[in-house]
Amino acid sequence: MIWLGATVGVPLAMLLACVLPGVRYRMTNWLALAAVPGLGAALFASGASLDLPPLLLRLRLSLDGPGALLLGAAALLWIAGGVYAAAWLRGDARRGRIAVWWLLTLAGSLGVFIAADLVSFYLLFSMVSLAAYGLVIEGATPDALRVGLIYVALAIFGEALLLMGFVMLAVSAPDGASLIRDVVAALPASPRSNAILTLIILGFGVKLGMVPFHVWMPITYRTAPVPAAAVLSGAAVKAGVIGLIRFLPSGVALPGWGQVLVVLGFISAFYGVLAGVRQSDPRTVLAFSSVSQMGVVIAVFGMGLIAGDTGVALAAAFYGVHHTLVKGGLFLGVGLAPLAGAWRNRLVLVPAAIMALGMAGLPLTGGFLAKLAIKPVLGDGLAGLLGTVSSAATALLMTHFLFRVAALPKAAPAPPPGRDLRWPWLAVAVASVLVPWGLYPAVLGGSVTYALSASSLWRSLWPVLVGGGLGFAMQRWGGSVILVRDSNVIVPVSARVDRIMIGLGIAVERFDIVLREWPVAMLSLIAMAVALAVLMLAPI
Repeated sequence: MIWLGATVGVPLAMLLACVLPGVRYRMTNWLALAAVPGLGAALFASGASLDLPPLLLRLRLSLDGPGALLLGAAALLWIAGGVYAAAWLRGDARRGRIAVWWLLTLAGSLGVFIAADLVSFYLLFSMVSLAAYGLVIEGATPDALRVGLIYVALAIFGEALLLMGFVMLAVSAPDGASLIRDVVAALPASPRSNAILTLIILGFGVKLGMVPFHVWMPITYRTAPVPAAAVLSGAAVKAGVIGLIRFLPSGVALPGWGQVLVVLGFISAFYGVLAGVRQSDPRTVLAFSSVSQMGVVIAVFGMGLIAGDTGVALAAAFYGVHHTLVKGGLFLGVGLAPLAGAWRNRLVLVPAAIMALGMAGLPLTGGFLAKLAIKPVLGDGLAGLLGTVSSAATALLMTHFLFRVAALPKAAPAPPPGRDLRWPWLAVAVASVLVPWGLYPAVLGGSVTYALSASSLWRSLWPVLVGGGLGFAMQRWGGSVILVRDSNVIVPVSARVDRIMIGLGIAVERFDIVLREWPVAMLSLIAMAVALAVLMLAPI
């Protein structure tokens, strides 16, 4: 199918054209076109497959339902981000270099959703991870270079884990199979299945920002240019989601591993909120929000493994669709807000509030349907209760985010002009609501009548009201604030705030700062590598 080949081929062809300096400098004007084939594949090529010739490494591409959902959302964000970047970088001397890294990251970001064999997946996953390094360090400041070093070290570490896991998968598969579906089908019977699952979960956990590997997210999203941060946070991180969809056994009950994922997921979900409400930079708040939201996704996969639920892939992909669009839209809005004129509160904060609270499940938003999609997977037990509490926590975090956006200093009305940035941002904001509503009945088979019932609306509304109310109270009556800039923390200090929460928040703050220290990060990686080596050599 031509759409599949063009999804990766078009951005790579545009990248090849960048060898000409004149073309490279003007390439930002055409970045949006690079993702159009990906959108076409999501719409018209679901169920198709393509084997590339030997000259192209015999890569195998295919597209199933969950992959089509994530591919379509990612392509929409890359298109809007490309339009936004063209205006944002107008006249910028760096635009040619950014275009090169943008196209390389885009090719990997979209290609990973259609990779059908181990080699294709690893190649494209590595592309999206490593090429993003160029976007992170583009400012070339000492801070950006330090952030880039930490990012690329963790990216390489995660890929090394995956490479070991993939090699063990390939060895365990019968008859030298290389298709992902074949090697994963043989995983439960492998004598080293525990070691393989450990490597896979940790490898994709790095990409998803699972605690304690989350440290690259806050510093990276703060450093990268706004349009790059939008596509990295919204689209590129979904390489981890599709990785768990592809490589966790489907329909096989593994209760032990499921419980591990549930615990790790909810630790990340609540840690992201505790750390995020203490941030001054709205971009850093959004980064910790991604840590939290991806934690919920990890917990969903865990519940799927516990029950051997084959529907978890589609539910997680649907949740990822909403997160892709809403997180990308919020980052684009953060870049636009300081450039807006008197209409900022009306045109930026109101849609931003709808998107932000939508992540908590605000009724009638896309996030409302995303929460409904994962509710059957989480169930009505402890995991379901924690999911509801995490929705309230998300509302608290997003209320804090909105206050931080409102507090941004107004920039001079110089290029990039706000008018040229509005339309791609508004397009993503509208898509974050309309796309889930279009997909919910058509793809998930969900009942719109049930979704709009009074009981469903109230179950989604009350956590938003509780969390939003707490967030407003924290801003309004939280007492004095100790502000530490550059992605560190805001410490609310007040007699009205519960002492236990203050102590917990301070502990989270200190832990996160320690993790960001380069020597500590390196020692942690070495210790993890030694532990994994012991695990692989031990009989299982």
